[in-house]
Amino acid sequence: MTPEEILKVEKDIVLTLKNIYDPEIPVNIYDLGLVYEIDFEPTGVATIRMTLTAPNCPMADMLVEDVNTQVAKVEGVKSVDVILTFDPVWDKSMMSEEALLELNML
Repeated sequence: MTPEEILKVEKDIVLTLKNIYDPEIPVNIYDLGLVYEIDFEPTGVATIRMTLTAPNCPMADMLVEDVNTQVAKVEGVKSVDVILTFDPVWDKSMMSEEALLELNML
């Protein structure tokens, strides 16, 4: 894959993540700041390092599965590896301006 093709896949992954919503907060996981890192390899492997709003989130399995399923549908992605981490711990300062506006927190 060319660097341009890799960038396109990464942009498509971001767009996909912006369509996955936290089940408890009406904001997508990307703008919530839950996605810490997206790494796409030319081999087709997408690694998503992400967190949750709380370590004991009851919807964790569903959210991780949704990320796996949806990112796997992106053209060029052959496999997805979601790494769930709590370091650093998520807090509202990680939210985008759009998310803060959506939740009337600005």
